Amino acid sequence: MQEIVYKITDPRGIHARPAGQLVKLIKEYGSACQLGSAEKMVDGKHLLSVMKLSLQQGDNLILQFDGADEKEAAAAAMQFLQENL
Repeated sequence: MQEIVYKITDPRGIHARPAGQLVKLIKEYGSACQLGSAEKMVDGKHLLSVMKLSLQQGDNLILQFDGADEKEAAAAAMQFLQENL
């Protein structure tokens, strides 16, 4: 299992556009992905679940990948987060 933690810097937090792009990216990989915070984790491949988290600027976003391509998925997700959130 690969886990990454990213502190959200976007003043709007996770909103529709980057959430949709992140879910699309995660779906490109076969690994399972749990996404969320210390309080709640959801399936990272379901946009509505991700949106319902309502993560804000300053919150820690946790992503856990488990599967054959978990390292590649985690690296791609971290790059996306650094560039977009």
